[in-house]
Amino acid sequence: MHGNAVTFPLHRSVPERNEATSPTDNGQVPPPEAARRHPTLFRAIRRRQNPPLRRSDITVTDERAVKRAVKAASLGNAMEWFDFGIYAYLAGTIGRVFFPSGNETVQLLSSFATFAVAFLVRPLGGMVFGPMGDKIGRKKVLALTMILMAIGTAAIGMLPSYAAVGFWAPALLILFRLLQGFSTGGEYGGASTFIAEYAPDRRRGYFGSFLELGTLAGYTGAASLVVALTAWLGSDTMDAWGWRIPFLVAGPLGIVGIYLRLKLDDTPAYLKLGEGNAHVSDAANHVETTARGDLAKIFRQHWRTLILCITLVGAYNITDYMLLSYMPTYLSDELHYKESHGLLILVATMVVLMLIINQVGRLNDRYGRKPLLMAGMLGFLILSAPAFVLVQQGSLLAVSAGMLMLGLSLVCLLGTMSAALPAMFPTSVRYGSLSVGYNLSASLFGGTTPLVITALIGATGSDMMPAYYAMAAALVGVISVALMKETAQQPLEGSPPSVQTEEEAAEIVLAQAPTPKF
Repeated sequence: MHGNAVTFPLHRSVPERNEATSPTDNGQVPPPEAARRHPTLFRAIRRRQNPPLRRSDITVTDERAVKRAVKAASLGNAMEWFDFGIYAYLAGTIGRVFFPSGNETVQLLSSFATFAVAFLVRPLGGMVFGPMGDKIGRKKVLALTMILMAIGTAAIGMLPSYAAVGFWAPALLILFRLLQGFSTGGEYGGASTFIAEYAPDRRRGYFGSFLELGTLAGYTGAASLVVALTAWLGSDTMDAWGWRIPFLVAGPLGIVGIYLRLKLDDTPAYLKLGEGNAHVSDAANHVETTARGDLAKIFRQHWRTLILCITLVGAYNITDYMLLSYMPTYLSDELHYKESHGLLILVATMVVLMLIINQVGRLNDRYGRKPLLMAGMLGFLILSAPAFVLVQQGSLLAVSAGMLMLGLSLVCLLGTMSAALPAMFPTSVRYGSLSVGYNLSASLFGGTTPLVITALIGATGSDMMPAYYAMAAALVGVISVALMKETAQQPLEGSPPSVQTEEEAAEIVLAQAPTPKF
């Protein structure tokens, strides 16, 4: 790792300037002949405008602190998505318990509509928690989102059924789903920002991949618990009271997540934004700012990046929720699999993805974020139709092969997004920008995916609609990836470099030294 000859890239906010085109203090570009006549003067001006980083500006990460941060963020994320996944995997049961009896499709649509309603408030959660995370710190807000999610999930487990209280049952269900969605609005942006700001620049993809390993672990735990309970209790008992158990388990798990997150210090990048950093040099100040948590600033100054983030996350979320949330329902409703059998196939697929996701993180550190993201988007564009043709064959082998094709495309996105998305925004507004962009997109495209696909199948009668929907999303994703900047092995925008060793820090300082002229 440290013996190679890779030159550490300097941050793009401290670019090298051409003598003839470098602006002076008043912002004017001097005439080329003036720069040629007075080279020493203009070199001094450029050096003052673009001072070199000192060794004290560069963050040398503590490996143990990074691993603790990754563990806390990932385990918290796993618990958050365990809570959220329970609802998706009990969608059929929720429909029967909370909505009037009648047409099964209407019940399922009602259940998925309630699933989607949580996504309607996610942008609001992002707009509240995101800027708050930029103002008061990452870890405090991440602990708060964990508390709210645990309360919302446990409360759903205690709700009376429609048969007991009528209209109040679905009304209360929607209320606590809104609380879940509101808390989730601050989760992904905060957790991915937390890991990205702790990780050294050259290994951000690898450490970031643990966040989505946590997501997969949460989904796998939720699906496994639902399968085990269904096998143990049977469908009738699950409808009667067994469905409550997974929701009630979330309370104790949430306490563990809160404890882990509160034990940590805030991220080095965030702490460097704090007041009282008189020891920080001009070069560090050049890439840092103390302006935090300004929601208007996000929309005013970063709207182009925000739009790109929304389209990229939209493509990612549609493919993600299509496979991880909707597929068990598709297998049971369209192919008449038992609900538990569909979940078991999904669990097996997710276990395979968990085994390889960290390798995807290593690959995007080495080869770049864009190649891995493009591979995932092209995978969905090209393989979705063949995968669903295989799934529709109905045999265990064919269904497993089709889902694995989709899963391998998805893991390219899962293992890369958590490093790519935080790097799109500067440190001072990272939590807020990413929370707003991610959750606007999740609200529009992610949570509505099961509802839209179910409605499209009902309207067209075509079992291939999930494939076509994923292909359309992937096409948007291909264009978005082509437009984004490559950020692998580069410092986060708005922060000085973060490295693993003193030797790497010395390399960066040495690389800035002027070449002697003889």
